[in-house]
Amino acid sequence: MENLKQIAHNVYFTLKDKSPEAQEKLIAACKKYLTGHPGTLYFGAGILTDELNRPVNDREFQVALHVIFDCLESQNAYQVAERHLQFIEENKENWEKVRVFDSTVGS
Repeated sequence: MENLKQIAHNVYFTLKDKSPEAQEKLIAACKKYLTGHPGTLYFGAGILTDELNRPVNDREFQVALHVIFDCLESQNAYQVAERHLQFIEENKENWEKVRVFDSTVGS
């Protein structure tokens, strides 16, 4: 039976080149390659918020990606999709560290 629980796919990129230009380049690549995949309910990509600097805030990243999928099957298909793999290939050179947090959300 199909898993109908929504999946949150959150990725935090620590960049080698931390410049605003490099951050914007990665965000543009996220928008180009990671939007519009089947089963995507929400897409967002942006930078670390300077104003949120409480002791509990993890600040070891420059760019964050957030994608909500309608089910596990959609998220699994996204992982091997040509556009997703092309995104990785074209951008991985500037990644110092990538942390991925996947979770089940919704009903």
